[in-house]
Amino acid sequence: MNQTATMQKLEEMRLKGFSRVYREMQESGMNKDFTIDEVIAHLVQAEWDDRYNRRLERLIKNAKFRYQASMEQVDYIEKRNLDKTQMLRLSTCEWIKRKQSIIISGSTGLGKSFLASALGHQACQQGYKVYYRNCSKLFDQLKMAKADGSYINEINRIEKLDLLILDDFGLKPLDNNQRIILLELLEDRHGKRSTIITSQLPVKNWYDVIGEPTIADAILDRLVHSSYRIELDGDTLRKKYKND
Repeated sequence: MNQTATMQKLEEMRLKGFSRVYREMQESGMNKDFTIDEVIAHLVQAEWDDRYNRRLERLIKNAKFRYQASMEQVDYIEKRNLDKTQMLRLSTCEWIKRKQSIIISGSTGLGKSFLASALGHQACQQGYKVYYRNCSKLFDQLKMAKADGSYINEINRIEKLDLLILDDFGLKPLDNNQRIILLELLEDRHGKRSTIITSQLPVKNWYDVIGEPTIADAILDRLVHSSYRIELDGDTLRKKYKND
């Protein structure tokens, strides 16, 4: 079988990384410097890398992150009550394997959304499906889904995600519709999937924001007691990065 036929079959099998590196090795004569085992290992690694990168790109695109953030970009210099040791443990994503959640609270400008995005990106790098949404926008989206009959499908889709990030929770009190949606989201994920919630409000004030006591108790019971807590404080970072 000639090289052209081999390349054609590789393309038909969608072995893009394999075919690209195989072509490069043939054109450069690089394959002559390696044993057969080394050549095969190099080609297999190229295909693996190509598939990993394409899957990562797809996961990040579908996640719809607010920031293109990474754990390496997290600022530990500024004093904002951020424990580097805790963040390094969280970067392993073991908490996702254990179906645990994270609550990030603190006043505006302290990097809550950036931190949540960085944790989400780290999860994508390890192959987890992530979805990042502003709380109010997600409530509006699901309210519209109720109106057009697609609500169950949307809830089921979100339930299957490894990590749901709810940003800016509690900017205003929840109405009854929003309370029910939040309860259903957390009920479906409790003990099965992981969630990150960011909020300007300390957790002790969430009860009042949620409103109805029975639903508030149910929501907080499913989330607060089993979650990691990151409580940021200090001066806003926005002025610093604006001047950089």
